[in-house]
Parts: sequence; C-alpha cells; structure tokens
Amino acid sequence: MKILLLGYGKEGQALEKYFKSHDKSVKIDVWQDFTPADLKQRDYSPYDIIFRSPSVPPLHLENKSSITKYFFEHCPCPIIGVTATKGKGTTCSFIHYLLKAHGEDAYLVGNIGEPAINALDSLNENSVVVYEMSSFQLWDLKKSPHISVIGTIEPDHLNVHKDYSDYKNAKANICRYQTADDYLIYFKNNPESIELTNVTDRPHKIPYPFEIPNDIVNAVKIPGEHNKNNAIAAIAAVASYKNISPDEYLREYKDEIIRGLSSFHGLPHRLEFVREIGGIKFYDDNFSTNTASTKVALEAFPGEKIIPIIGGLDKTDYQDLPELYEILNQDYIPAIILMGTSGHEFMNRYQDSSLKDHLILAESLEDAVKKAYEEARNTDAHLVVMSPAAASFDMFENVYDRGDQYQKIVRSSI
Repeated sequence: MKILLLGYGKEGQALEKYFKSHDKSVKIDVWQDFTPADLKQRDYSPYDIIFRSPSVPPLHLENKSSITKYFFEHCPCPIIGVTATKGKGTTCSFIHYLLKAHGEDAYLVGNIGEPAINALDSLNENSVVVYEMSSFQLWDLKKSPHISVIGTIEPDHLNVHKDYSDYKNAKANICRYQTADDYLIYFKNNPESIELTNVTDRPHKIPYPFEIPNDIVNAVKIPGEHNKNNAIAAIAAVASYKNISPDEYLREYKDEIIRGLSSFHGLPHRLEFVREIGGIKFYDDNFSTNTASTKVALEAFPGEKIIPIIGGLDKTDYQDLPELYEILNQDYIPAIILMGTSGHEFMNRYQDSSLKDHLILAESLEDAVKKAYEEARNTDAHLVVMSPAAASFDMFENVYDRGDQYQKIVRSSI
C-alpha cells in the first residue's frame, strides 16, 4: 500500500506511526509547503490513499481521506461529536469527565489535541469516544456521530473557508448523516446552531440550555454563563448516551453528575486563572482567536473592571474590527492593551474615536503584561484578561506558545 500525507503536523505524524505499526511494507510519502494551485497539479495516481491535514481543502479524488474519515469508518464504538465556534473543547471535557464518573471506557480525541487515530487500537464495542470536531475535520465527512452536539456558531476560519456558508456547511456534516437512532443536541439561543439542525429531521433533537438544579450549577468550577451552558450540553449528551431524557438523568444520577462536573477545572488557555498579584487576577484566554469568543470571555466576570490584552494575526482582512470596537467600548473596560498586527491596525483606525484615551499600544508580550498591570493598578481594575480575538502566528509558533509565554511572564516578570 502507498499513502500520501498532505501536511505533516500532529495528525500527519500520528497517521504515519499508525500505518507503519500495522504494515511494515507500507510506503508513505509526505508533501508539505504547497499552495492550492499545487494541489490541483499533483499526480495522485501512484497512491492508494491520500490523507489531507485538517486545514487542507477537500480533494475531489476517489481515494481521498483524513484522520476523521478513516476513524469514523473503523471505530467499533459510539462516537459523541461536538462542534462549535467556541466552547467545543470545554464541552467535550465535561462530557468526558461525566462518562468517567460513570466508570465508562471513554476516550477524548480530535481538535482538542489528541489525534483520533492514536486511540483506535484501544477501542472495543464497549468503549465510547468523545470527539472535538472543527470545521476542517468535518469538511468532507460522510458519516455523522451517534450523538452530535452543536454549540454557538459564529464566523471563523474565513481565511481558509471560501465564505461563511462554506464554514457552516462543513459544520453541518456533524448531523447531516444521522439516523433515527441518533441524537442531536443544539444551542437554542443561536440562530446558526438551529440552522445547522435543519439539514436533517431524522435524529432525536434536544435543545439546550434547560434548567438544572442549583447544586449541579454550583458543581461547575470555571467562570462564565457560557461554561454553565457547556455543562448543560454535556449533561444532555451523556443522558442521550444512556438513552434516557435529560430530566431522568438529572433525577437518577445527581451524585455522578456533581462528581464529574466538579472534577473539571478548565482547559489550558481557556479563561485559565494564572496568578493574583496585589489583588489583581490574571487570566489566560489565548484560545480566543475571534471576536465572538473574546466577547464571551469579557462577559464572564459580571460587575468586574477588566483590562484586556488584545491583538495578534488578523484572520478576517480586518472586517471584524468594528465588532471588536463595540465589544471593547464598555464602561467596565477602563483601558485596552493592544499588540500584534491586528492591535496596531485597531490603534490606527480608532485612535481618534471615543476609545482614544483607553488605547495603549505594546510592542511585545512582556510589554503588554506590564502595561496591563500598571493600568489595572491605576484604574482600580482587578482583572487582566489576555483574550486576543486574533490568531497567534504573527509573533508566536501557535496559540499554545502564545499562552505559555504569557503565563511565564505573568508568573515571573511582574
């Protein structure tokens, strides 16, 4: 067998390791640093399977595949798939912790950072997989999970997708192929989430959020109304896995629910508490790479004054800056620290606006942290939240690198 890997990131490396461990004679070629035009000109005829990396657009070839497609074709157990523009990793983690509280043989894979192929050999019919699914992983999928969860959908990745419709159409594959035996859980307060569910009438549909008892609400240890909703989505998903209603699940399994939810203290770089210095708390929300997620992060602390650190690599040709302006033009935000290419552009556009006295430009991440601390002290703000509303690649290797460097500075340089 001869395989071509289009891209050699974490998923590509996992694929190579998987196939070589199963067949010593397999031949694997890797192609990197190509353009969309290169993809159209390549001769694919020598290959039995062509695996694309997630951000590579789907190919119109008979033998095309991806980790996600291959996994869905070979997985022996139920899959709970979760997609959203923001919050899917947290929702997946809540589901995973709840399943573990029930003693299930549960695996957490996908966009959260663990290539699904790594779990395949460990699975049996009694296992259950929780799969965080980005639009890139869903792009050309032809099989949907047994249980699908759709959270808030907002414009994102429009530098890769053709347009917002293409992005939403990719997301809709999470439920498009479901059957009457499957479950579809969706966020009822988001029109785009509802829109995605309209591609099918077959599965059992469960809208959320719904009311849950206060002791279960209090078991959620991470801040923000959005995280309460993520926990409710997880409750609906595990109830569906048990083939019972959420109400019955809440009545019959309250102890397990409280134990599962309270065990989860958040994912790295998602509103992660880093340190308190002189009464000022620093939070790392570096996974917020769009305006919608930054808005949610800044609204997670009602009644608090916040100094946000904003900016990075633009993903929208600066079309999101007016929306970001509205998000930041709030009485509870006395100063805004700007950095990166989008931060400089924001400063250029709005230095004569009503925000002009609140905008402070930083030339490095260390400079941004120090200026945020100074402004917090001067304005009686008790929170500094780095929530960039932009990608990281202008100054950092990736979003993890940006978050790690931020935490290192906060812990050591102030």
